[in-house]
Amino acid sequence: MTTTTGEEQYLQLAKDVLDHGNKKTDRTGTGTHSLFGYQMRFDLSQGFPLLTTKKVPFGLIKSELLWFLRGDTNIRFLLEHKNHIWDEWAFEKWVNSDEYDGPDMTDFGLRAEEDAEFKAVYLDQKKQFCNRILEDDQFSQKYGDLGLVYGSQWRDWKKSNGDSIDQIQNVVDQIKNTPDSRRMIVTAWNPEDVPTVALPPCHTMFQFYVADGKLSCQLYQRSGDIFLGVPFNIASYALLTHLIAKQCGIEVGEFVHTLGDAHIYNNHIDQIETQLARTPKNAPTLILPDEIGPLDQLDIDDIKLEGYNPEPAIKAPVAV
Repeated sequence: MTTTTGEEQYLQLAKDVLDHGNKKTDRTGTGTHSLFGYQMRFDLSQGFPLLTTKKVPFGLIKSELLWFLRGDTNIRFLLEHKNHIWDEWAFEKWVNSDEYDGPDMTDFGLRAEEDAEFKAVYLDQKKQFCNRILEDDQFSQKYGDLGLVYGSQWRDWKKSNGDSIDQIQNVVDQIKNTPDSRRMIVTAWNPEDVPTVALPPCHTMFQFYVADGKLSCQLYQRSGDIFLGVPFNIASYALLTHLIAKQCGIEVGEFVHTLGDAHIYNNHIDQIETQLARTPKNAPTLILPDEIGPLDQLDIDDIKLEGYNPEPAIKAPVAV
């Protein structure tokens, strides 16, 4: 098997969870196979770790990461870039509000999976919702904003005295000025906020490490949806490491991915088995500008891939 992506580690994770995972219930009611505590390491000098055993939409990964780096928490930016991966949480906020007067959307995620007629109604309602987010400023401000999600926590962490902390800028400054620091950490997990946010952070904290002129990053992810979420997370944090290394004028080292509850949803098992039957291909190459300015001003077109020739996409429902 020829691969330089470390993709075999991801496939082994999926196989281990299928073979040895604990059967557990979960918040969504879907059910999972789950293991606790798992680590993968990706050498970022050996190609960009975007899975090739199924097509992973890199455009969505870019726009989501730039959304975070801008400190944005409103899905309008994502919708402007045809990114719908955060729609469900904003849509749920809308359909559960007193202002919503459309068809009953109770448990819309599971119902859309099980009932084709309801799915058509759901998709129509969500399309209307997304169009209104794009067209109506007041509606967007009220129902498009997800509150204290990653962008806010990374770039505008609220202090008890009313001030805020830009955690991303802090670690960039430390990488440049005190690269041996053991405090180059960004956290998104605030126990006070967990009960009220749209979705408590799954990727909860990450730490940077500089050695031999190379930047490495370790992510601790409390909860990992192996089929849909983890491929995005691997590529997103690999991209983040590349961007910060480029801004700081150093090379990339490793991305270390540590998972807490690593799980496969019961309605993703057929899909993951299809993927496991495929053979990984060579890694694509990430292309960035020679110099990178402020991370909150990056443009999606500044980030490109070469040589990405994956197997076809495999669709699966999102557990909301």
